[in-house]
Amino acid sequence: MRLVWRKSSRSTPERNCVEVAFRDLHTVMARDSKQGGGPRLRFNRAEWAAFLRSV
Repeated sequence: MRLVWRKSSRSTPERNCVEVAFRDLHTVMARDSKQGGGPRLRFNRAEWAAFLRSV
């Protein structure tokens, strides 16, 4: 499955570059846009909502 990554509107060119992709209806992926082939975090919808509330 090919993911469509979107850069956060709060990302800056120097640092804090986060991209997210919706893998399916229940899974959200996140990664550092400077390391596109690097590690990815996987969240279910409840975890993603909790993460967004905490940042």
